[in-house]
Amino acid sequence: MQIINYPPESAWPDLMRRPDEDNSALFEQVAGMLAEIKFKGDVAVRAYSLKFDGYTADSFELQAEEITAACREVNPKLKQAIRQAKRNIEAFHQAQVQAPVSLEVQPGVSCWQSSVPIENVGLYIPGGTAPLFSTVLMLAVPAQIAGCREIVLCSPPDKEGRIHPAIVYAADLCGIKRIFKIGGVQAIGSMAYGTETVPKVYKIFGPGNRYLTAAKQLVSLEDTAIDMPAGPSEVLVMADETAVPAFVAADLLSQAEHGSDSQVILLTTSSHLAEAVLKESQIQCAALPRAEFAMKALEHSRIILLKDRAEIMDFSNQYAPEHLIISMKDYRSLAERVTNAGSVFLGNYSPESAGDYASGTNHTLPTKAYARAYSGLNLDSFKKKITFQEISREGLQALGPIIELMAENEELMAHKQAVSIRLKQD
Repeated sequence: MQIINYPPESAWPDLMRRPDEDNSALFEQVAGMLAEIKFKGDVAVRAYSLKFDGYTADSFELQAEEITAACREVNPKLKQAIRQAKRNIEAFHQAQVQAPVSLEVQPGVSCWQSSVPIENVGLYIPGGTAPLFSTVLMLAVPAQIAGCREIVLCSPPDKEGRIHPAIVYAADLCGIKRIFKIGGVQAIGSMAYGTETVPKVYKIFGPGNRYLTAAKQLVSLEDTAIDMPAGPSEVLVMADETAVPAFVAADLLSQAEHGSDSQVILLTTSSHLAEAVLKESQIQCAALPRAEFAMKALEHSRIILLKDRAEIMDFSNQYAPEHLIISMKDYRSLAERVTNAGSVFLGNYSPESAGDYASGTNHTLPTKAYARAYSGLNLDSFKKKITFQEISREGLQALGPIIELMAENEELMAHKQAVSIRLKQD
């Protein structure tokens, strides 16, 4: 992990660059797999599941007895933790329910907006090097609150056809009835196109590796929506002399351990803190079970010394991190100046891990600077907003001439006629 001292603003774009990947061959490969799944259905899914997961079966759907058996395997203390996390996530997402918008914008012209759940949604839960049962809560809880009619969950099995028990328990706790032992590209293709056994969904949610991300992006070009563009995990920490070096190092490593393509950045005005964090991160990293992933991620991560708080905030807003941690004096006032970030963690005792698991906010967040334009996953991600309007005869008499004039100047005469024919009626 490199320390960079007081770079000029002209050098910032290079320092903000995420790890480069040439995905052209990957997209070609994934597109071929998706095409085969689209036209061959379960036959192709079985073939790819055998190839990549070492498992195949006549039916990929978990049966009731398999769910019951998996739930029995989960440690009671972990069950209790999952239940508490679910309660917090439910509370925060339930609070996002909005009252309907209804307004008479002028006499005789009424407009209103209705919030309608997406009927069929698909949830993808990674289960490889890190079985993300927490992601089940992050996706299934708002889907249930939104009122989605059918929720399909896919997660990769082991060679015996078992999904990680904690993933199954979290899904069962959230009321998910249809769980499929399918991973990777074949899971995305199954949910996007539908197969003999997997129902087609209208929107797909969930993180994954670059193959899965490519699959989501490709199916979104057709008629299946996705939650957001996503890439490797990232965190940016803003810290000053009030920060605790060991805490900062731990926060950096919590994202670095996701994978070798993750990126972590520390911005600080304190050279003493920079050196202390660098030393502490090396000590902590060596003790991690996933040290190999973390060390590779640190190779393209940076500690950057900047001259003042204003520069730190400008750099962060331009970088638009997935996770932003502010461990500085007056962090509340700095938080008000955040314009681009997926989720923000304030003070020395708000680790990013809290948002990943149990504080209540959602951990499905935009990466690769998409936070400049995208929100993190929330209740509205599972809903559609439909607008309605009702115009009385008197209302159209008042509004009609405005519509006619605008339509005529856009040279759309049929638009004008749709109003004029009504105004001429006795």
